Amino acid sequence: MEIELTANERRVLGCMIEKSITTPENYPLSLNSLVNACNQKSNRYPVMDLDEDEVLEALDELRNQHLCFRVDVSGSRVPKFKYNLPEKWEFTGKHLAIVCELLVRGPQTPGELRSRGDRMYSWLDLDEVESTLEWLSAHEEGPFVQKLPVQPGKKEARFAELLGGEINLEEYAEASPETVMASGPSRNERVDQLEAEVARLSAEVEG
Repeated sequence: MEIELTANERRVLGCMIEKSITTPENYPLSLNSLVNACNQKSNRYPVMDLDEDEVLEALDELRNQHLCFRVDVSGSRVPKFKYNLPEKWEFTGKHLAIVCELLVRGPQTPGELRSRGDRMYSWLDLDEVESTLEWLSAHEEGPFVQKLPVQPGKKEARFAELLGGEINLEEYAEASPETVMASGPSRNERVDQLEAEVARLSAEVEG
């Protein structure tokens, strides 16, 4: 997959998906609504503090990648923004729910995705979550998700989205909270996210 988004771009994209499903009456989103969504403290990991310029910059790049577009709503002078994933990659509700959760909260197990993503899609069972992950990982224009090695002290593997670049599985498996490296041309923001995730997992094990 040629697309490689920054942490800010992934957060903006994830928030557009989330709000289109959970609060459709407020979608498409204005710039102010997007800033608030990106910086909210619930359902976010890590919590971010983006300003309007940073969100606008992320929107510009997402538009360049044909992942979102601007819409002018009748009766409103405020421009609004919509994502384009269903048209670009034929994503349906279940695909959007998983990609959204991974974008706004980072790597998660299928069980976590089922429980946390239930606010956006009513899963039949865990098998449906796993089959959706398989579809996303096997997509001809992807893969969009990747299964990560089981971390020390954990029983289940987590999945990560790949819109921010590929992940070196061997280095992730061997990583300590102090060092997590990403393979290929991934940006520094991707490394930061993985470092934060490993630190969180380490804290859970020690606790």
